[in-house]
Amino acid sequence: MNEAQLVFYHLGVALAIGLLIGTERGWQEREAKEGERIAGVRTFGLIGLLGGVLALLAEQFGQLVLGLGFVGLAGAVAAIYVVNLREGNEDVGMTSQVSALLTFAFGALAAMGEAAVAAAAAVVTTLLLSAKPVLHRWVGALEAGELQAVIKLLLISVVLLPILPNQGYGPWQALNPYAIWWMVVLVATISFIGYFAIKIAGARRGTIFTGLFGGLASSTAVTLHFSRVARAGKVPPAMLATGILLACGTMFPRMLLVGSLVNPQLFAQLAWPAVVMGVLTYGGALFYWRASARQDSEGAAPLQNPLELKTALAFGSLLALIMLLSKALRQWFGEAGVLALAAASGVADVDAITLSLARMSSEDLAVPVAVTGIVIAASVNTLVKGGMAAFIGGRPVGLRVAGPLLAAVAGGLTTAWLWVW
Repeated sequence: MNEAQLVFYHLGVALAIGLLIGTERGWQEREAKEGERIAGVRTFGLIGLLGGVLALLAEQFGQLVLGLGFVGLAGAVAAIYVVNLREGNEDVGMTSQVSALLTFAFGALAAMGEAAVAAAAAVVTTLLLSAKPVLHRWVGALEAGELQAVIKLLLISVVLLPILPNQGYGPWQALNPYAIWWMVVLVATISFIGYFAIKIAGARRGTIFTGLFGGLASSTAVTLHFSRVARAGKVPPAMLATGILLACGTMFPRMLLVGSLVNPQLFAQLAWPAVVMGVLTYGGALFYWRASARQDSEGAAPLQNPLELKTALAFGSLLALIMLLSKALRQWFGEAGVLALAAASGVADVDAITLSLARMSSEDLAVPVAVTGIVIAASVNTLVKGGMAAFIGGRPVGLRVAGPLLAAVAGGLTTAWLWVW
């Protein structure tokens, strides 16, 4: 593509961006009379093209040309807004005016050679503009406590997490502030997602969503959240047992995937224990899912607090203790303590020890030892989650999850012993 063709291409993208946003704006104002619309398809198309042309001129005559063009357009848009206000139109908003300025900026960006970025931003802008009814409905349904929970979650994740040092401190450099706080954020996020999943989709479908997708991140966090919900006594135990078992079952294929990505040689020996444990756990979830279909869940409600921050902080403290203990065992027992280390690490997390053993097995650790260690860690973690459900969630939930989880542990350890050794 020669230089002339490239210029026409960039201007074409700038024009297309304006037409795209203009189409959405024109559709939103389709019932307005002729002359009452702030801008339509043609105007937005010309604004996008104007941004592209001025960006090209700025390459020859300086960036001041583009800046003055943007200021001029902003002045015109502001004048239109003032005229609408003076005419007594109390419902006039600034959405179309801001959209016009964005269209100009996207057109200029396309002409500067960033056509893909400009087009993607224009599509997202159009999607956001068209989602007005949905967004307004969500905001209208948002309660004060839920809004505060959103702000708190953003504070601990977007503000605090990035500034924490990602390195070890303390004995054996075992305590990593970033890793510990990441788990705090994860637990709080799972609690937050579970709250809105149950509120929006209902108790039965919300537990399925949270169990499956939350289990991909942390089955322990999901178990902790549903156990807290069970203590509130507002959701049938069979539904919560379904969510816990789905989350726990999701851990096993995730474990297989994580280990195999680091060392593909693990797949052949780790697959069978992971499949057996997953099938037994998912089987229990299916049983309780069918049982919960016969229960009335219309009145079910999630926790009153959508962000269990105190629980997440307590979990982070527990994780710090386990990280310190795991390092100590490794220092005290060396290579002979690999399986003990796996059991200790499995109390809090499976992914960390899975990654560690998989990496070691690709160097100097025997594959059967690595596979056995991973299965032991998963078994210990499964037992911990069963105990968590019983002690925090109470007897009704604890008894329901105990059978499938104990069966998964027994099946996984037996399969590992027979298949690997």
